[in-house]
Amino acid sequence: MSGVQCLQLDVGNSSAKWRLMVGSEVLARGVYRRDDEASRTRLLACSDTVQQIWVASVASEEAEFQLGTLLEERWQVQPWFARSEARTGTLVNSYQQPLRMGVDRWLAMLGAWHRHSARLCVVDAGSALTIDLVGADGRHQGGYIIPGPSLMERALLLDTDRVRFAEEAVYDLAPGTSTAEAVRHGIALAQAAAVRVAMEQAGEPRPTLYLCGGGAETLQRLLGGAGEWIPDLVFEGLEAMAAMQGRDTGGE
Repeated sequence: MSGVQCLQLDVGNSSAKWRLMVGSEVLARGVYRRDDEASRTRLLACSDTVQQIWVASVASEEAEFQLGTLLEERWQVQPWFARSEARTGTLVNSYQQPLRMGVDRWLAMLGAWHRHSARLCVVDAGSALTIDLVGADGRHQGGYIIPGPSLMERALLLDTDRVRFAEEAVYDLAPGTSTAEAVRHGIALAQAAAVRVAMEQAGEPRPTLYLCGGGAETLQRLLGGAGEWIPDLVFEGLEAMAAMQGRDTGGE
């Protein structure tokens, strides 16, 4: 297939999502885990002709170095690691030290802003639940970082002797009638309520709500279908930043 093949990775603390692009077409996608040989093999076998590698990473410097080395040795292409900036286009960071903001948050905001330059509430439901507000002028108005469902559950089980359960329970907003339900439904209530209160705190006009991250589909259900779920929002922000830096793939 003609065109520049660009491998894009969204790297979290435990795993990385990746997709292989030619222009706006997704050729392949998957999940990479550093200690999972099968996932490593699938990533490295996705193409023989990758010309660009773009990475959004919140992993440690050591993990980034190991990943960068792995990718460069496979394709002889030096990966570009995106970083949070004081300003990207018309999107303006509120942090005095922009690099201290997780690049996934910044790129999710940039992806949403690129879609709709208006008041925004951008929610990334991953290991942590992050909620960020952007004004109509493109200025980041601040945000919230809250433990995600797995972290909430782990903290509760670690610090309480009598909260134990073996049965499965889905995340739901109804009051729980077992310990499993009480824990999972309580976590669901906290996650959904956090987003609703953040939207209320934002005032009027009401921000447009965008959702991304591994838990976004469940969160949207808990919110009664509110917001727009964009699974590739961080990737969209990565592409927007790359374009502004002249890292064009040459596609349409």
